[in-house]
Amino acid sequence: MKVNVGKIVNMHGVKGEVKILSASDFAEERFQPGKTLLIPFKEETIELVIKSYRVHKNFHMVAFEGINNINDVEQYKGLDVFQEVDTTELPLEENEYYYSDIIGCEVYNDGQSIGKVTEIFETGANDVWVVKGEKEHLIPYIEDVVKEIDIDNKKIVIEAMEGLLS
Repeated sequence: MKVNVGKIVNMHGVKGEVKILSASDFAEERFQPGKTLLIPFKEETIELVIKSYRVHKNFHMVAFEGINNINDVEQYKGLDVFQEVDTTELPLEENEYYYSDIIGCEVYNDGQSIGKVTEIFETGANDVWVVKGEKEHLIPYIEDVVKEIDIDNKKIVIEAMEGLLS
């Protein structure tokens, strides 16, 4: 299964290192040296093997094998990066989901759509979903709020606490 693991948001230095904003709940695992990232570029998919990885100011800094110049990666700025994932390698517990399963789901409150999940932030205590519709809402992934997740139909039902959607 191919999952979105992040987006190349910028370059770092002149030796081809890139800043990736992670879209994965397993970032430490995803960006390990030796792993391959897939970048859909023009009419093909580029496969790049990670040479080095570190975290710097909430970004995941990645350098690739065979790339030693900013000019070789600058064309990928703004693109999502993917990875082939064996879903048995990181089994999920009950009520756990891959970020790629949640992002893109339509969120409903009282039967009305409030938008789609576009991003997920890790806060330590719980994840927070960015839901964009007519307005942008920050929805905490907690039992009191999130009542139903239907991955197959890309639908999430919430029960908004007072003030959550205002």
